[in-house]
Formats: sequence, structure tokens, C-alpha cells
Amino acid sequence: MFAIAEAIQPRYRLFVLLAAFAQLRFGELVALRRRDIDLRTMELRVRRATAELEDGTQIDDDPKSEAGKRPISLPTGLRGDVEWHLAQFAEGGPDGRLFLGTQRGIPRRRNFNRIWRKALAGAGIPDGLGLHLHDLRHTGSTWSAQSGATLKEVMARIGHSSTRAAMIYQHATRDRDHAIAAALDTLIAEARGKISA
Repeated sequence: MFAIAEAIQPRYRLFVLLAAFAQLRFGELVALRRRDIDLRTMELRVRRATAELEDGTQIDDDPKSEAGKRPISLPTGLRGDVEWHLAQFAEGGPDGRLFLGTQRGIPRRRNFNRIWRKALAGAGIPDGLGLHLHDLRHTGSTWSAQSGATLKEVMARIGHSSTRAAMIYQHATRDRDHAIAAALDTLIAEARGKISA
């Protein structure tokens, strides 16, 4: 993920980082404003999502569900990335957009996908893997679950009101828990071998 952030156009570095570490959807990222990030508390607030209509019109609207409006604590390790992005690329004023395209417009998914594919190639990630930006949301959600977050905490972080999606990440944690137990079995066997020797 960091390799992609390094390989992508600098204006989209924070975009990639927030997709993973704040588990944001494309529309939520595009809708962010300066006032949605509080550097003092390292908190981001999702208030809206940008949708692109069939005719190409982009509108800001409420997220998919009421649960989609949410605060998200950011890792303090991203503070420098956020500060640099605000100074270099964000639109001015509290309502200024956090992310703008190269022509200073609202990023469009199809344009971003071209930039994304170029960044993947630059990071040495084979095109055949079919990695999408949304996969970073899944990765970040799995990391949240592996950190010990409860099902309700994962649901709140990803903006879901149902348990269905959040259970995917809890299941990934269960798989990881089995791997941890297997590693502990190896340590037990080694320790018992030393005692009996």
C-alpha cells in the first residue's frame, strides 16, 4: 500500500493512505473538505459522498446510510502526510475540497482509474491482480479487526449499519487467530522438546 502511495501522483498520495487507514470509499474521499479533518485531534468526519450521475454530473449527497456519516480517528503517523497535502493541494478555505484533479476539478473515477493503474505499474504490482482502490478499504478494515476492534467498532469505522459486511473482516481476524494458535503450537512443541531432552 505504501508502495502505491509513493508511486501515485503526489496529489493522490493522501487519497491512497486515507482509503486504507480510514477505510473510505471513493465518493467519500472525493467529497472531503478541509473542515472535515481536525489535525489537533487527528479525526476525520465523513459528512457526504460525491456521486457521478449517468450524464457525468457530480453531486454531493448523504452517504449510503445514516451510519455513513461518521467520525474516524486517524493514526497520528499520517499527520505529516495530511499537513503536506493541505499545504500543497487542497482548495483554500474551510469548505475547500481536500482533493482536486490536475485541472482543479472534482476527481472522476474513470480518470482516477488511469492514474491508479499507472501507480500500480510504478509500484511493481502486476495488472493481472486486478487491485482496485476499494481493495485498500478492505485491507484497512481487516487491519482494524486484527487490531482487536469489536464488530460494532468495525461497523462504525466503515460506516455500515448491518453486520453483514463487517463480519467479513471479523472472519479474516478469526483466520488470523487460527494462524497465531498454530504458531503457538510450534513454540509449545519446541519448549516441550527442550524439557524432555
